[in-house]
Amino acid sequence: MAAEVPPALTFPPPPSGPARLVVLVSGSGTNLQALIEACADPAYGAVIAAVGADRGGIAGLERAERAGIPTFVHRIADFPDREAWDAALTTATEAHEPDLVVTAGFMKILGKEFMARYEGRIVNTHPALLPSFPGAHGVRDALAYGVKVTGCTVHLVDTGVDTGPIIAQGVVEVTDDDHADGGEALHERIKTVERTLLVDVVGRLAREGHRIEGRKVRIPV
Repeated sequence: MAAEVPPALTFPPPPSGPARLVVLVSGSGTNLQALIEACADPAYGAVIAAVGADRGGIAGLERAERAGIPTFVHRIADFPDREAWDAALTTATEAHEPDLVVTAGFMKILGKEFMARYEGRIVNTHPALLPSFPGAHGVRDALAYGVKVTGCTVHLVDTGVDTGPIIAQGVVEVTDDDHADGGEALHERIKTVERTLLVDVVGRLAREGHRIEGRKVRIPV
């Protein structure tokens, strides 16, 4: 018996004004900074309505505060369980009425309530060419496998781990020297490609909207 094909989902761009973004971060916020700089151009078609984090005292929050962007922090340790944390994260995000959510180095798995509210509109990056090498150690795992090229993936988040529909990918060559430093230089080269790709994809989604057909993400042109 053939598997049931899920219905296509369409997410049009906002009818008026730029798309509103909520960006979730856990660390240095270099992808966030790239988005902040892109959003400074009105032609980009998006504004960052808020930046959320799962811990305080991080550079990502400092970047947002310097740019005058509202922030919120919800630490898992401050809640009785993951469900309560997820509910609080969902409520805090909803308060800023985002059209898209971007998880830019956000190192927590989103829960059922958040996914139910925003699935199909959550954009993530991963430092490998999915579906190969998912999870927290994509660069290390690619090197250990002996690949000659790797890269980064911008994809929509679903309920799995790095399993959502792929939007775009960028390729980075692996050199012999990359094995000597444990992949640090390779990861930096991947991050450079990743920032450019993320900015391009988020801008296109904001300006043009998107349609999900099975595992295909179509951005009108």
